[in-house]
Amino acid sequence: MADMALTVGFDLDMTLIDSRPGIRACYQALSERTGTYIDADLAVTRLGPPLAEELINWFPAEEVGDVADVYREMYPSIAIAATPAMTGAAEAIAAVREAGGRAIVVTAKYEPNAKLHLAHLGIEPDAVIGDLWAEQKAEALREHDAAVYVGDHVGDVRGARTAGALSVAVATGPCSPEELRTAGADVVLGDLTEFPGWLSDYRPARA
Repeated sequence: MADMALTVGFDLDMTLIDSRPGIRACYQALSERTGTYIDADLAVTRLGPPLAEELINWFPAEEVGDVADVYREMYPSIAIAATPAMTGAAEAIAAVREAGGRAIVVTAKYEPNAKLHLAHLGIEPDAVIGDLWAEQKAEALREHDAAVYVGDHVGDVRGARTAGALSVAVATGPCSPEELRTAGADVVLGDLTEFPGWLSDYRPARA
């Protein structure tokens, strides 16, 4: 299979971006605005799943939808500038491009805010698909014919496997290397700085 056909998907939070500072600040602001206690430090230790899955810990179920809307509206002015790229993120995208491939981002994050993060950091994937979590990510991975999906969470591993893509996990999020392997990751890297070297070995093997 030609390299031109290679599409690599990447997760966003804790894979391409360290979203903890921005999300922590946004939860603190949300707590202040709603008068509801949120342990922001705890919340950022379990990033990955959709926003509603975190909010249900702090708000009654019937309020979660409205509170999520408030959070998403507040998010751009609070979280974007506070969020750095993960080490090696830009280089990982560049490695895919240099291999003649396409790089896409598939994330559970609200898609407009995902795009704001990437634009702020000067990271320009070929496509950004938001609002998909775990097995749902397979929809976008299949649509874009992604051969590889890179993520930090066991949910990302499940998404890759559901799509029939190679699961490359980075141990930069809430899941340990052992958890990622147990979930079925094909490859576990310490962080994205190891990705270009892995990709250069993978391409000849794939061909």
